[in-house]
Amino acid sequence: MRIGVDLGGTKIEAAAFDGLSELARRRIATPAGDYMGTVMAIAGLVEALEIELGQRGSVGVGIPGVESAQTGCIKNANSTCLIGQPLKRDLQTVLQREIRLANDANCFALSEAVDGAGAGADAVFGVILGTGVGGGVAIREQVLTGANSIAGEWGHNPLPEPTEEDLPAPACYCGRHGCVETWLSGPGMARDHANASGEFLTPEIIAARAVAGDAACEATLQRYENRLARSLAVVINILDPQIIVLGGGVSNLDRLYENVPQQWGAHIFSDHVATKLVKHRHGDSSGVRGAAWLWGE
Repeated sequence: MRIGVDLGGTKIEAAAFDGLSELARRRIATPAGDYMGTVMAIAGLVEALEIELGQRGSVGVGIPGVESAQTGCIKNANSTCLIGQPLKRDLQTVLQREIRLANDANCFALSEAVDGAGAGADAVFGVILGTGVGGGVAIREQVLTGANSIAGEWGHNPLPEPTEEDLPAPACYCGRHGCVETWLSGPGMARDHANASGEFLTPEIIAARAVAGDAACEATLQRYENRLARSLAVVINILDPQIIVLGGGVSNLDRLYENVPQQWGAHIFSDHVATKLVKHRHGDSSGVRGAAWLWGE
């Protein structure tokens, strides 16, 4: 039995699997700003699943950050109470077994590579377009972590080939300006629309109004698609994946899958682009699934 845990900013979800079949699932609220409370909450979910199913399992945990290879502590986490904490060590102490950790975007990529929208591909780049922008890489159904534990972190690269519409570059929470995340996250789209139209709308409303013929909303989506095409073109030039899988709230815009590939070819160093842009298969379940798959066969 393999247990996957998806640690989010507002919820913690855990599920147990036998092979690819889900046996049970539990979800609780994340103890806000409470590191040790979070550790005990994860351990409690694991223990509850094992009691329910009457067996012990391996445990993988997807986190909104990464484990430093140098210190063993968490870095780059938007759940700030995790930063600088030895999460893996503390979970292993409480649960009395080895734990595997990975960035949540890596778990998303792994889940979709194993039996999702990227199944069968040698190289899968998983993209989360939500409150933030994350990325993860799966090579032959294995997570690529990297020497600095940041493989796939494309959200904090600068937006490629900025145009007049992209300037001045907006500030990012990481301390730099013009990061991909500032444009391609859900809040980034809303900010861009507000700057252009004077009206603050959520991405869902922008998309609905564009369908209804709102010219300003349609223009916002076209700018977004062009920026996404430029940004993914850089990934293709470096990684050359067979499949790019989109997840997160913005991934529900079905027009992206047609319009973005029509534009990215102009920025890719190839006479033909075989990479496919596809929508996730497992959606919100990819976090726990990918965390469980950190323990391969």
